[in-house]
Amino acid sequence: MILTVAVSGYRSLRDFVLPLDRITVVTGANGSGKSSLYRAIRLLAEVAQGNAVATLAREGGLESTLWAGPERFSRAMKHGELPVQGVVRSETVSLKLGFADEDYGYAIDLGLPQPSRSVFYLDPEIKAESLWIGEKLSRRNELANRAGPLACVMNDAGQRVPVMRDLAAFDSMMTHAADPKEALELLVMRERMRSWRFYDHLRTDMEAPARQPQIGTRTPALASDGRDLAAAISTIREIGDAGLFEDVIDDAFPGATVGVQIQNGLFEILMEQRGLLRPLRAAELSDGTLRYLLLAAALLTPRPPPLMVLNEPETSLHPSLLEPLGRLIAKAAENTQVVVVSHAKPLVEALAGKRGAVRHELRKELGETIVDDVDAPAWAWPKR
Repeated sequence: MILTVAVSGYRSLRDFVLPLDRITVVTGANGSGKSSLYRAIRLLAEVAQGNAVATLAREGGLESTLWAGPERFSRAMKHGELPVQGVVRSETVSLKLGFADEDYGYAIDLGLPQPSRSVFYLDPEIKAESLWIGEKLSRRNELANRAGPLACVMNDAGQRVPVMRDLAAFDSMMTHAADPKEALELLVMRERMRSWRFYDHLRTDMEAPARQPQIGTRTPALASDGRDLAAAISTIREIGDAGLFEDVIDDAFPGATVGVQIQNGLFEILMEQRGLLRPLRAAELSDGTLRYLLLAAALLTPRPPPLMVLNEPETSLHPSLLEPLGRLIAKAAENTQVVVVSHAKPLVEALAGKRGAVRHELRKELGETIVDDVDAPAWAWPKR
């Protein structure tokens, strides 16, 4: 289970350290930084895929995602006695992301590129990375680190041994130095991060792939856009908990059942509801009904990931479905850690009372995302 997430210099997350639990509910007003936190966690996962630089480029480049306020606030600024103004920069420009789970911790520091003649001169560079044992980085518990092009690991004798001397500035040691012999811990952590799942744009519009018959193959994990819904439900029924899936559907839609019609290898959802003379096809379902089916298929996966992050899962749902959704998430959390970003009060309250759940409410202060009443875990960033 992930215990801590840390972000520095990313959008409104100037210096942000947050403890997580089995179920972590993140809420707050619009513009408080919920989406920034979601994107930061997703960006961490992209590091393990080798896509962090490309993801930042799609967000507008490093400079557009950096904290836009002053490097630090004086007491007079915070009290409104002086206007917020810039000061002479004393630290290098950087965007830092990290987390610590029950075994290891990992952090990455991205910065501005050196002047060059490359046509990719806007791409950020990876300045430093570190992997360590425990919750907080120190010199004594570091297992692997990267500074510039040099990546080193700790051998069995406790010595730091170089494993790469020419690591490109756009490549992570997580993707290029992980090795089952020389850097097993890096490999383990990389695979954990690659298995995280994110759901924030499950499509329910009339052109949504989930509304159309699709070629079906065994699908232990629902796609991020929900295109393989019918195949995912069929997979749950074959190798997952079919009875639990039926119970979840009945909890949300009493008396309803969900079936899968297969014709010429194409899988399509059919839903029978009390009072109707024929089942409804996916194309006929309301946005809220289809979204609930998508969430059920994602959360009841027969191969639970170590972490699942849901961004505003309440979108399109009728208020009557929020409590059943809370029960569904709580059931899924028995097998996977869940982070829920939401501003739906009924869902937040339904989850906050569950065992192993923690609620964090974000707010803005002088443009910075703040969490009140939280004891921030101890944290240290790797040095360049």
